[in-house]
Amino acid sequence: MAELTSSDPAPATRLAAGDRAPAFTLPDADGNPVSLSDYAGRKVVVYFYPAASTPGCTKQACDFRDNLGELNEAGIAVLGISPDKPAKLAKFVAAEGLTFPLLSDPEKKVLTEWGAFGEKKMYGKTVTGVIRSTFLVDPDGTIALAQYNVRATGHVAKLRRDLSV
Repeated sequence: MAELTSSDPAPATRLAAGDRAPAFTLPDADGNPVSLSDYAGRKVVVYFYPAASTPGCTKQACDFRDNLGELNEAGIAVLGISPDKPAKLAKFVAAEGLTFPLLSDPEKKVLTEWGAFGEKKMYGKTVTGVIRSTFLVDPDGTIALAQYNVRATGHVAKLRRDLSV
């Protein structure tokens, strides 16, 4: 394999069911650290989205908010991660009445480790950016479900069907 130089983007590694979920600790909208390990022993949906307060991301976040009761009743917590800084996340949380943690990854380290940042097609062009992705992490920290290039609209309903929630 060719050696990567610092200017080469790291290839996106795709996670799959059965893989160990990469550990992370990121600040939430209030700047408080939230770790994946905080959810050890519980199921958690970790979803990655491009930008707070954009139409698709707002629709997706509001769908998670509106379905959070049923997901929580099924023992599933929800975490959203984007490259937005905590201050922007705080405005998004307040504007939309979001009731689950949104985490900030401006360096895109966690996004990259989870395969949610890299090349994608947008309007027929290849661009580098956040790949809208959703994962279900089992209580033991393994990936139970990995979905890449999900659609913002209708995704939560499909996820609930996939999880029988």
